[in-house]
Parts: sequence; C-alpha cells; structure tokens
Amino acid sequence: MAKHKPLQGLRVLELGTLVAAPFAGKILAEFGAEVIKVETPEAGDPLRNWRAMHGNTSVWWYVQARNKKSITVDMRIAEGQEIVRSLAQEVDVIIENFRPGTLEKWGLGYDTLRSLNPGLIMTRISGYGQTGPYSSKPGFGSVAEAIGGLRFLTGYPDRPPVRVGIAIGDLAAGLYAVIGTMMALQAREKDPEKKGQMVDVALYEAVFSLLEGILPEYDLKGLIRERTGSTLPGIAPSNTYLCQDGKYIVIGANGDSIFKRLMQAIGRSDLAEDPRFAENQGRAEHVEFIDQVIENWTKQYPLKEAQRRLDEAAVPVGPIYSIEDIVEDAHYQARQMLETVQLPDGEQVLVPGIVPKLSDTPGGLDWIGPELGQHNSEILEGLLQLDQETLSRLKEKRAI
Repeated sequence: MAKHKPLQGLRVLELGTLVAAPFAGKILAEFGAEVIKVETPEAGDPLRNWRAMHGNTSVWWYVQARNKKSITVDMRIAEGQEIVRSLAQEVDVIIENFRPGTLEKWGLGYDTLRSLNPGLIMTRISGYGQTGPYSSKPGFGSVAEAIGGLRFLTGYPDRPPVRVGIAIGDLAAGLYAVIGTMMALQAREKDPEKKGQMVDVALYEAVFSLLEGILPEYDLKGLIRERTGSTLPGIAPSNTYLCQDGKYIVIGANGDSIFKRLMQAIGRSDLAEDPRFAENQGRAEHVEFIDQVIENWTKQYPLKEAQRRLDEAAVPVGPIYSIEDIVEDAHYQARQMLETVQLPDGEQVLVPGIVPKLSDTPGGLDWIGPELGQHNSEILEGLLQLDQETLSRLKEKRAI
C-alpha cells in the first residue's frame, strides 16, 4: 500500500519558469503537494526546449516538472489574469519568479491576491528581492552567483573565475523557497486567524548565505578569501591528489583524529605524532608540505587501491565521478537515486531519485513532466467549474 505523502492536501500554484521557482515546485510535488503549473499557451515553459532533447521535449523537463499538473493561461491579457485570480482563491501557496513589478502590472500582485485569499502564502523568487535599489533589475542565476560572491572564489588564482557546472544560484534559491514556504505554512497553522504571508527569496542572497565565515573574516581581520583551486583554504588537509593511473582522488582529513589515521595509513606515523600538526591551525600553516607528502603516497597506487587502503583506515576519500560513474555505482542504486521512468513514446530513461528520504512518509515519483496543457480540463472545469461556453470563449481569445 502506498504511503501517505507529507504534503498531501496542500495545493500550490506555480507561476514560475525555467529553474528557480519550478525547482521549488518540483520538490513540493515530490512530497505530495498538488502543484498546478501555469504555462503560456503558445510554447509553455522555455525549459521544455533547453539542452538535450528527446523528440520535441527537453529531457530536463521530464525531471523538473514531474508530479506537476500543466495548464495553459496567458497572464498578459485580462481573461487570463482573471483565471489566475480565481485559482489564487483555491490554493494554499503561489510560487513565482517574475521580475518584481510584473505581476503587479497584471493585477496579480501579493496585495491583490491576499485580499482574495487572506490565508495565501506567496513565495516570490527574484534576482535581487522585492525591495532595495536593485529590485527592478532582471536577475539570472549566473549574475547572482557573481554578485553573491561565489564566482570570485571559484577556480584557480592565476586564471579568470569560473562557474559551477550547474545552475547553483537558481537551485539554492529554489531550496530557500521551499524552506520559506514550509516555515510560512507552519506559522499559518499556529496563527488563530490562519493568515498567510509573503516569502521573499533573492537569488544573490541565497548565494551569499553559502559563504561560510567570509564576511566576519573580512570585517574583523581584513581577509579577502581568494580563489584557491582544489584546496579548502585554512582547512588542511583537504584536496585532490593524483594517483598512479592518472586519475584524481579527493581526500578530506582535516579532523585531528582523521589526520592521524591518514598519516598512519600512508606510513608517516612520525607526522601523525608531530605536535605541529596536532590541530588544524598548524596543519594549515604547513599545507603545501602535507599535500606533497600525501600525493607522494597516492602516486604509488591506482585510484581504486588508494581508495581501498584509506577506506580501511576510515579516512573520508572518494573518486571524482562523471555521470557515467554515478550510473554504475552500487550505492546510488541501493539508495534508489537512479529511477527508471517511461517517456510518452515508450522509451525508458533514468531520472534522479527523491531527496530527502523520509522513513514514514517518503516522497515519490508519480509521473514525469506533463504535456503542455495536459490538465486544463481537470483544473479549469473541475476546480474552477468553468462551463464549455466559457472555455470556448477563452480559447477564442487565446487566454488558454
């Protein structure tokens, strides 16, 4: 018997496109929320046509929009705006990632929708937030990663900054959107009047929040953390090391007891007992020497053998996986992180599993990303109870 999902009974209206808001909607849908995704009647979410395609649909779409219901509404015209206002009265949460002011221009701002549904939670994702001097500027995840301080740290000191290979700024903002939404739902649950609220997520702030102790380091010590390549500045040893077979292994032995185990495993018990290296501060001061000692050892063994020896010593260690390595890994398979689904043409494909794992009320994959407007009838006729005459008129006006 299928287990109850924790967000069953929660209804979400997703007005976002591309990455940040739809990523948040995906997570809510995986855990049981009814997520109604509004798309433009002409082409839908641009993500349907991004990156690798299968037929005329992006394979990314099948992951990003899974468990969601798709309806088509043109929010730029009055009839479409009225549909959204009607839907706002039937949902608990709206998630959107338009530039601030856009929804207000269409008569769909938070104040308007809250007046129709006082319990509404509206989670808004934008480049710079809903307030402040930059709020009206367009914001993409790549720019947020730059202004949020992450790009300055990414890469090697003698080369230009580089990007992480995924849309990390958008994805971080999407996670904060989920967190903020759940907090607002909890607050509404405790409120005697069951009032909703607005959740304001800025992409640059989501990125900035990940910067560990960099701000107080600068404020108190004048330190500006720079790009350091594969090392973890001020924490040692934690680096990438070359093995005999030309492959690279990642070793994180920055805990005091772990460092001792590592040194003993590589035949350097003398360094394990050296008082200079007993604590992180001393190791960080001699990081180049320690890294050279470790790599002198890793170069003696193929990656798998080096990993085996360090695994036996309980030292955190691992290879650098490509997606091919991930697919072949037994642990990914055992944790149900590689799920097989069937595409509309019958072909099967692997998609990522559900994160996090809940013991009693786990999330799940019920269906892949829907066809454009697949749920128009269910939502417009069933939920909003629009009759056929009204639907025909809306189609003529291209509102749906």
